[in-house]
Amino acid sequence: MTDPAVDALRPGAVPAGLDLARLADHLAEHRPELAAGPLRAELIAGGKSNLTYLLHAGDREVVLRRPPLGHVLATAHDMAREFRVISALAPTEVPVPAALLLCADPEVIGAPFYLMERVDGEVFRTRAQTDPLGDERRRALAMAMMDTLAALHTVDPAAVGLSDFGRPDGYLARQVRRWAGQLDRSRSRPLPGIDELRDLLAATAPEGANAGRIVHGDYRLDNLLASADPVAVHAVLDWEMATLGDPLADLGLLLTYWDVLGGSEATAGNPVADGLGPRAGFPTGTELIDRYAGRSDVDVGPMHWHVALGCFKLAVICEGIHYRHTLGQTLGAGFDRIGDMVAPLVEHGLTAARER
Repeated sequence: MTDPAVDALRPGAVPAGLDLARLADHLAEHRPELAAGPLRAELIAGGKSNLTYLLHAGDREVVLRRPPLGHVLATAHDMAREFRVISALAPTEVPVPAALLLCADPEVIGAPFYLMERVDGEVFRTRAQTDPLGDERRRALAMAMMDTLAALHTVDPAAVGLSDFGRPDGYLARQVRRWAGQLDRSRSRPLPGIDELRDLLAATAPEGANAGRIVHGDYRLDNLLASADPVAVHAVLDWEMATLGDPLADLGLLLTYWDVLGGSEATAGNPVADGLGPRAGFPTGTELIDRYAGRSDVDVGPMHWHVALGCFKLAVICEGIHYRHTLGQTLGAGFDRIGDMVAPLVEHGLTAARER
C-alpha cells in the first residue's frame, strides 16, 4: 500500500500492537505461503481508528488490520465485519483488496485481525499531495470517488450474500442512538451543544426511503487507494462501520468531510480532511451529489438532516480518538489536534439540524 506517510521505523523494530513471533506461528499453520521467510511490519500512518500495518512476509507484501490499542467501543472495530464485506464485494464493480485471512483469536497478536492483499495506489490525504494535481485531475478524482460510491449503493446485498448484514428498518434512528451511546462511553470533558444536537436528530429522524443498501459508514477520499495518472480508484478501504442502511448516511458524512471540514475556514488546517473539499481546490459538495445522482437510482432528497448526523457521528468519533489519546493509546502523529475538531462539528451539525 503506497501511502507516503508510512512511519519510519528503526531497523528490526516491531510496531506496537503486533506480536510477530506468534503471528508467524499462526501463518505457518493457516497461510504457510506467507510464513516462508522472516516477517517485518510497518505501521501505516494516517488511520485514526483501526490500526493498519504493511507486513513483509518474505518477498511478499500484505496488509494487516487490527482494532486500536485500548478503549475499544463495542461493535466499532469488528474485524469479522470488515473481512466479510470485502470478501462479498470481490466479484462486484466495487474495487476492494482481496481478503486473505481472518483471525478471531485475540491471543495471537493481542486482538482479532485480518490480512488482505496489498493494492497499489495512493491515499490522497494532504494538500501536499492534492495541490500538484491541478484542477482537472482533482475534479476527475472527485468524480471517480462518487462513481465508486454509486456502484457500491447499487449492489444487491442478497446477490453477494449480505442480506443479513444489518437491520435496514429504523436504521437512521438507530444510528442516532448508537452514536449517542458511543458518546457516553467516550466523555471525558464538557462538550457544549452536543446533547442538543443528539436530541434534535432523535426527534426528527426520517424513515429512510432508500434503506436496505450496503453503506460504507466512513466513505471519503482518503479511505480510497487511487491514482492520478491516469485517474482511477483502485480500492475502497476501512470497512469497519459497513452495514445495511440508508445510503444518504454515506452522502451526509461525505459532505461533512467535504464541505464542513474541507470547505470552512473555521476548520482550516485540521488533521482530518485538510486535503479535501473546496478549500483544497476540489469541486463543491453540490457537484458531487449531482454526479452521484446521475449514476445511482437512490432518491437524493434534502441532505440537511443527514449532514447533521454526519457532524454528530464524526464529532463522537473524534471525541473517542481524543479520549484514547489522553490515555496514551494512540499510535502515530496528529492525534493531539483531533479533539479540537469536536466543537466546530457540533456547531455545524446544529445549524444543519435546524434547517427545514
